[in-house]
This record gives sequence, C-alpha cells and structure tokens, in this order.
Amino acid sequence: MIGLGKWVCHVDTMFFRGDATFNIFDDNGKYGFELSLPDMQVPEIEILNTVEDGNTLIATARTDLLPGKDIEVNMTFEGDTCNGLLKVPFIGKIKLKDGKKIEG
Repeated sequence: MIGLGKWVCHVDTMFFRGDATFNIFDDNGKYGFELSLPDMQVPEIEILNTVEDGNTLIATARTDLLPGKDIEVNMTFEGDTCNGLLKVPFIGKIKLKDGKKIEG
C-alpha cells in the first residue's frame, strides 16, 4: 500500500483556501481515508474503489452532497511529499499542492 500516513497539502478554491489534512490508512487490507479542513464540517465520503499505479493512488469517491456523481482523486507520492488532483462535478479540478507527510 502506498501513501499511508497523515498528510497536509495546500488547496485553493472559491469555497476554501488553506491546508487540508488527510489520513490514509490500512482498513483491513483496503484503503481508508479521513479528510479534515480547518473550521469546516467535512461531509461523509464513501470510497468506491482505489487503484495503485506505480507511486500514484487513484480513488473514486461519492458524497451525499453530490448524489450519483463520482469524485476522482489522483495522488502521487514521492517519499515524504505528494501532489494531486481532485475532479469534483460542478466545481472542476482542484489541485492538491505542496503535500507533506506529517505523521506515520
């Protein structure tokens, strides 16, 4: 499994600008994810599937805020750094920049 640990990266969108913290963990042989944003309530997110492609983790997720719409996440890990991209319906592409491992 790649990318396990707690990470922080910068996000800049019209709805949120700041650092997002996420935890990637082993949930009995499958990937588990937790996301937190300062001063914001994060909706429940269901991970539909994950795929490893070299040092890139690709996931498809859904939330009740966007019923029936898939959110695509690509995260590329290089040691203790990462960068990625979210594709969110109705919002577009969101870059996850300057990611750093902070725990694990």
